[in-house]
Amino acid sequence: MEEKKAKTQEIIETEIQMGTVHPAALEPYRVRFFVEDEIVKDAEVTIGVNHRGIERIMEGLPVEKANILTEKVCGICSNAHVWNSVRTAELGLGVEIPERALYIRVIMGELERLHSHFLYLAHGCEVLGHETFSMRIFYMRETIMDLLHMVGGNRVQYGCSIIGGVRPRCDLNEAKLAKLSESLDLVEKNLTEFADRFTRDTMVISRITGVGIIPQEQALKLAVSGPTLRATGVKRDLRTDMFEYDNFDFDIITQPDGDVKSNLLMRVLESFEAINILRQAIKNIPEGKVADRFWEMVDTDIIKSYIEVPRGTLYHSYAIEDGRVRGSIIRTPSMANIGAMQYASIGSHITDAQLCIVQCDPCFTCSDRVMEVYDYESHKQLDKSMLGSKILY
Repeated sequence: MEEKKAKTQEIIETEIQMGTVHPAALEPYRVRFFVEDEIVKDAEVTIGVNHRGIERIMEGLPVEKANILTEKVCGICSNAHVWNSVRTAELGLGVEIPERALYIRVIMGELERLHSHFLYLAHGCEVLGHETFSMRIFYMRETIMDLLHMVGGNRVQYGCSIIGGVRPRCDLNEAKLAKLSESLDLVEKNLTEFADRFTRDTMVISRITGVGIIPQEQALKLAVSGPTLRATGVKRDLRTDMFEYDNFDFDIITQPDGDVKSNLLMRVLESFEAINILRQAIKNIPEGKVADRFWEMVDTDIIKSYIEVPRGTLYHSYAIEDGRVRGSIIRTPSMANIGAMQYASIGSHITDAQLCIVQCDPCFTCSDRVMEVYDYESHKQLDKSMLGSKILY
């Protein structure tokens, strides 16, 4: 009897590309999934399509004009960028901010957290294929957008923070505070109903449980921050270190599993906590002025400021020379979080791969500012953080 020839198994790796335009994300980016038998073996996310060179444009601009420009980094968290840019100058110049202005900044920050988390939940449900949940969240988010418009004057790019406080038009009278309180009651009611229906939907929960896991150790190694880090069980929230939140009591929400379910639930539970902070601000906001414009512009070394924004830790730094910005660096949380999602997608089914990428609430526009600096004579790449505050590039 003839021996049967041993059969050789050929492994075929297929590359599947998504982007630069994809219905699951409103921003342009490109993902390459390398797949074997419909299982993702490797992934690569490419950004840079929306690069606008904002940090380079800021170079040499008057500080207050540069602060306004930072709002253009991102439409979703525009308030956070101008807040941190203004905060950077205030730390360097030693400006004392009126307490009422600090409360208004916290109110704007938490309203922006709500609208950002709701946007994330809506698009997350859309990627899941649950249009009903998606539309319900968008409906709730409109109430928050109306409040942002009432306080800041716009639905996006509110221009609230200025060096020394907030703009007078952003001050809150009794009628606006009452409107805030009334609207938050409605939002909390609708959010509670959504959370109850969402967590009781067995088809949705089974689809997101155990998908796109990033272990806690790996998340820390990759410098993940914000809700995406807390979704792995790490109890770290930079608001506990921010002096603006010294007068507020709030819980740091965590989830244990680091998967898509944990990330979605993080945003739901953090939204309830944001409402709690807003209620404290409305109840306890002190009387007084909203800005102190009597400060002196002086030269400074590099100033650094870190704050907690909806996606994680936001870093701004620059030096001031003759009233102008030098060596601006902006680091957004999405830069590290996106890299972690490449790791999280490995091992998932191709139908879940895009869900793994977007679970960190990536903001690709925020991340599209990276620039390379070269020495004119040697043509060697330089570390931008090592450049002196007086060097132009």
